[in-house]
Amino acid sequence: MTGVVVVSRALALIVAAFFSGYHVLLGVYSLDTPHSAAPIFAAMGLYLVATVASLWPSKPMRMSLPLALFNVGVSVAIPLIVGSQLDGSSGRLGYATWYVAAVGTLMTITATRKRPQLALLGVGALVVHSVIWAGVGELGHMGVIGSVVWVVAAGLLSRALVKASRDARQYARAEREASGWHAAQEAHLYERQVRLTQTMRLAMPMLRRISESDGDLSEADRQECRLLEAAIRDEIRGRRLLNHAVREQVMAARRRGASVTLLDEGGIDDLSGSELEIVLNALATAIGRTNADKIIARTSADSATIAVTVVGLNSPDPAVSALGPDSSGEEEVDLWMEIPRRAATAVV
Repeated sequence: MTGVVVVSRALALIVAAFFSGYHVLLGVYSLDTPHSAAPIFAAMGLYLVATVASLWPSKPMRMSLPLALFNVGVSVAIPLIVGSQLDGSSGRLGYATWYVAAVGTLMTITATRKRPQLALLGVGALVVHSVIWAGVGELGHMGVIGSVVWVVAAGLLSRALVKASRDARQYARAEREASGWHAAQEAHLYERQVRLTQTMRLAMPMLRRISESDGDLSEADRQECRLLEAAIRDEIRGRRLLNHAVREQVMAARRRGASVTLLDEGGIDDLSGSELEIVLNALATAIGRTNADKIIARTSADSATIAVTVVGLNSPDPAVSALGPDSSGEEEVDLWMEIPRRAATAVV
């Protein structure tokens, strides 16, 4: 079992807000160092506005382009404003260089909100200003290198999280597809088991009789075998067109010499329970009341209202009818019935 650590977004925003405010407190603490406090307050105001706008809860997570550009502008302006009030050659500035960590924090937030390129541009401007203003040797003392590292790490982490989220969606989709495939396979297995059980129930008595008689069957037994073969074919081709009543009526029609064909083409797969029973009972009634030589029942796959169509045909020539369902000749319609999907009445 895998443990998952979930960090509240509200908690993350609160921590980021306190961390950002800490830089402002450092700036206030070191107000005696700059030549004038007014530009420092202006820089703090810009920083606070940019920070609040960046941390304000919004959707989507990706920062808007105008806000990201504004943050880059702030990261360029703050070093210029604060640096104009400090002596870059002095090695005792202390917390007066609060703006370095502030810019790094602001750009880290920008990178985290999926604008890593602009975040690198902002921190790059900080590096250029620091090199020009204080020299390369002061980059470590002022914390510029740390700010760059934080921004780069935030960009890499943000990209990794995006990839992880994309992979998670793909895995979830693959899992759903695998579950659907597994369910379909189980359904097919169950269907095969049901059909096999039904076939064994129909055929087993006759198979025992064949075994006991060593295959020496009477004409009546041979006729019964033909009827059983037709019933087994119904279980394969008829599927959902069968219930106890339909099976009885189909067998009765075949015993009197009629040819019965049941074709389930998936038109009633969405029916179940009482709705399906009403349709099948109507079909059984239709088969039982006709004396047609040939009966065909087919589901209506392309109809939104008709579930099953039943046709009964008679041949005026008994010799032609005896040739079976594929015989040719003039045939008369004895029955035409359309059983509605929500069958209250049938159209005859």
